[in-house]
Order: sequence, then structure tokens, then C-alpha cells
Amino acid sequence: MKCLRLYQLISAAIIVILFTITGCKKYTEVEPESGYTIPEVFTDVPNAFMAVIGVYDELQGDNGYGIRVSMYYPYDSDEGIVSGNIDNGRRGIGRYQLLLTNSEISNPFRQLYRGVEKANLCIEQIPQMRLYTEGTDSEKKELQRLYGESLTLRAQFFFELIRNWGDVPAPMVPAYQQPDLFIGRSDRDSTYDKLLNDLATAIELLPWRTEVARNERITKGAAKALRARIALFRGGYALRNNGQIERRSDYLTYYEIARKECEDLMARRDQHTLNPNFENIWRNVTSFTYDPQGEILFEVGAGGGNGNSDSRMGNYDGPNLNNASRYGAGGGGIIMLPNYFYAFDSVDTRRDVTVTWYQVPSANNIKSMRRLNELNTGKYRRDWRVPLLPGTVLNVGYNWVMIRFSDVLLMYAEAVNELNNGPTAAAIAAFEEVRKRAYRGNINMIGTTPTDKAGFFAALDNERYLEFGHEGIRKFDLLRWGQLANKLSEARTKIEQIRTGAGRYANVPDTIYWRNVGEEIQFYAGANTAQTAQPFWQPKQKPASGTWNALPWRTYLSTNVIDNRPLSAGMASFFQTGKSELFPFDQATLSAYQGRLSQNPGYQ
Repeated sequence: MKCLRLYQLISAAIIVILFTITGCKKYTEVEPESGYTIPEVFTDVPNAFMAVIGVYDELQGDNGYGIRVSMYYPYDSDEGIVSGNIDNGRRGIGRYQLLLTNSEISNPFRQLYRGVEKANLCIEQIPQMRLYTEGTDSEKKELQRLYGESLTLRAQFFFELIRNWGDVPAPMVPAYQQPDLFIGRSDRDSTYDKLLNDLATAIELLPWRTEVARNERITKGAAKALRARIALFRGGYALRNNGQIERRSDYLTYYEIARKECEDLMARRDQHTLNPNFENIWRNVTSFTYDPQGEILFEVGAGGGNGNSDSRMGNYDGPNLNNASRYGAGGGGIIMLPNYFYAFDSVDTRRDVTVTWYQVPSANNIKSMRRLNELNTGKYRRDWRVPLLPGTVLNVGYNWVMIRFSDVLLMYAEAVNELNNGPTAAAIAAFEEVRKRAYRGNINMIGTTPTDKAGFFAALDNERYLEFGHEGIRKFDLLRWGQLANKLSEARTKIEQIRTGAGRYANVPDTIYWRNVGEEIQFYAGANTAQTAQPFWQPKQKPASGTWNALPWRTYLSTNVIDNRPLSAGMASFFQTGKSELFPFDQATLSAYQGRLSQNPGYQ
């Protein structure tokens, strides 16, 4: 986690110099003695390295994957929502009341473009360096790697811009080379094609994970996984400028790219494979232990303890904690929905990692229960941090996980199912590998995998839903499948069914009984059931004796908790299909373009 941070701090001075040179026009012939030209900055490998680390730096911080892009933009979905009542900030994003004056939209937009600009400088300059062709073998190899990293980083910045704003301006050269800084919107398909070609180049230049020192720098596996992900978006559905949600007729070409990249990765289990224990993935992240199986292919390094370069995971999200002496305070910024909690089988080990149903409300370290409409996230929980970080520290230092190997397996299965009009044995095996890990200790309960195209896709949809909770994936999966509106509607229906105990939710208890044993929670699960069982699906039973806390569970869903409405009505309440699938361009950007930038559908 900290390996890139020192370099990021050192590189700041170089980046300031670069932007002083490229960001303004000189109106005097006087050259400052302390100034550097761009070629002078890119004179040797250490300077080029620092410049590329400066590109990495635009991934992180409050306006990057430190909180806003990672934990505001993916909500509301059928998985979770932002907590609290609507405002012109993160809750406005979550409820899809996307105002042009919302700074949570404009500030990340600008940071993503800073990342593009820095990457463009490195992409232009590194191959022009004398050492790129005339240096020693080690110098040439390192510069090739830096060039591959720059191509991959630019692809990630543009990918994030496109999936949130659609057709965006796509400068592929540095600003000082642009005759007009206010270039128009580029067709996203053409931009995606350029990124896919760039990533194919980067893959040839980047090393495998085990060939270099372990840190957060991009390696071959990360570029291949990102290329597969972008290919599925290029072949997926999207809201177009005509207001229609469509996918292009050549979409199978891109599913083939995804299949090949995933297949290549699956053939290199010496580089990346599944961690056998789902919980340990996140225990490693929160204890700053590098993932020994390489399941995490791409992560955003955090550090520095500030809003420019660190992260807010464990402070904004996670269980609600108020214990300054032991865990610190924080959590509760994201509510995981009741329909999501009840989508898990009771023996699926992912449920109690992804969703937390407890809180630590005071300094006595004793856990208490959350109600069914107050469940929070769990993968980046602060109380798992090793070493502990007491106090009200905002920046906990957790890396944001971008792509895992389980995503590679499920992308492969999805691509094969589409290309072959149904799953092959290899696709089923990839799907079941993820599922068996989730059911570790109970793999006989994974059920029968469908063998028809529609059935297998439905199973994949559900598996991705369960596997990637709170990883910034679900909403964008639904967008590329053209299903966001439908799934939000289904989630509202399911929440109401849970509230009334209808259908498959008939055995959801209206009240849960619990007590503390030391600091931990013990549930009452019936007179003939072990008290360690979790009674979330148990018939209604009230303890005949003993001291137990009664917690409203199903019945609490009738309470007005979001914008003075019940949960099912408050979530994503301003969503309009044909509009809300994309963010608007903010007012300051539109004003700067002076009428030359068209707005996204529905925001005119």
C-alpha cells in the first residue's frame, strides 16, 4: 500500500513543472533559470518513472477512487444506496437528482482529465527518449514498462469517463499540442476501440506479476483484465445520444476479445488465481498484506493521510463505529439493501463479509445489532484494520480493489455463453469455481448450474451480484446489460415483499432476539437450535426465558427512513430511464465550452 506513496510525493514537484510548461502560454521571452523543458524532464529513467507515478496519483484521493468515484458513483443500485436524505451532493447522485451544479460530479470529472493529460505527456515523451531505443537492456525494458503503464492508466481514466458521461472529449495528445483545448465529444465506440488497441500494445510491454517487485504498479495481468472489461462494455448496451439504450451490431467481436484475454489469464495460474478463502482477500487488504494468490490484479495504492492521495474506505463505508480508543469512528455511509442481504444463501461465506449487521456504538467495544434497513458494507471495515487506527482519522490507508481474478472467471463464462449461444463445459467450470469458493465447506449446496443460454446468464447475473458487492461493479454491469431500470424496480418490489412477509420471504422474522456474550452478539434461534445460529430465515419464535433484546426486523421496513419515505420508495427516487443512465456535464464545463459541448439526453 505504501510502496508508491514516497514516489508519488517526490514526483509532485516534477508534475508541477510539467503543468507550468504545458498549461499556459508565455507572453515574454524571459526564460526562468530554474525552468525545465519537457524533454529535459524526460532525460533518464528515474525522471520518467516519477512522471508516471504522477499519473498514478490521479487515481486516488477524495475526487478519485479514494471515495467519490468508488463509493458515490456506483449508487443507488439494487445492491445498496447512499445513506441519508437527498442533497446536492453524494445523495443527489445516489437518488439520481443529478444537478449541473453538483460539485461531486464536476470535481472527479476534472481529476480524471488531469490523469488523461499526465498520461498523454508520458505516452508522447517516453518513446521519444534516447534511452528508449539506445539505452541498456535494463533501461529499455523499464521504459517500455513505463510506456505500457501510461497506456493502461489512460485507458482506465477514459473508461471511467465514458461509463459515467458517455461520449466525452477524448484528447489523445497533450494539451500543448492541441490547437483548440475545447475539443468536441468523441464517439465512445471509436474511443473504446483506441483504448483496446492501446491495451494490446501495453500487454506486450508489461511484465507479469512475479517478474517484478510486489507493489501497486500495473502488470500484464491487470492490463489484460482491464482489456477484457472494456471489451464487454464496448459490446454492451449504453444510453446513446438519441435517448435510446442500444448495443451495436458488431458486439460479438468484443465478446471474443474478452474471452481471449480471460482465457490467457486463466492459463497462467502461476500469476493469478483465486484466494481459497473469500474473507481472507479483505483481511489482507485491511492488514496491508499483499495478496499471495494474486487474485487482486489491479488496485489503487493509497497513502499519505490526506484527501489528495489517500482513501476513505473504512471511514465512509463499513459498519457504524464510534469507539475512538480502539477502532476510531466512522462507517455507515452506504446502506446495503434488505433484498441484497436475502439474496445470499445462509451458507454463502460472502454474505457476512460483504454485509455487516452490527455496530459498535460506544467506547465499551460491545457490538449491537443494526435494523434491517440499516445494514452496512463489510469488505473495508475499519475494525479489521491491522494495526488498529483509533481516533477520528478520515484516511485509513486502504487500497481500492479494481479487478479480481474471480471477475476474470465470470467475464470468461459470460463471453463464452454469448459467443456459443450457451455455456461450454469450460464456462460452467469457471462459473462453479467462483461459486464453490463462496460455499467453502458446503460445496454440495451450490445447486445445479443451468446449461441453456438464458438460464446460465441469469445464474451469472446473480453470481456477479453476490461476488462483487460494494466493489463498484453492480450498477455498471446493469448498465452494460441494459437492465438498470428493471433491476431497480425489482429491488423495490422485493423490499416490499420482505416488509409484508410475502412469497419467498414468508419466513423472514418480524423481530429478532439477541444478546451479548462478551463483546459479541448471540442470537436466539429457537429452543431446539444452537444459539450461535443466525435466525435471519427462522420462523417467529420468542424466548420463553432469559434476558434477550428484541429488535424490530422485517417490521421496521415500514418506517420512513429516506427522504421521509420508506426504503423502497426512497431509493433511486429520481431515476428516469433514458436519462439517468448517464451523468450530465456540469455547468462550469458547459460554460467554458460556450455552447460547443452538447449535453447528455434529458438534461437540456
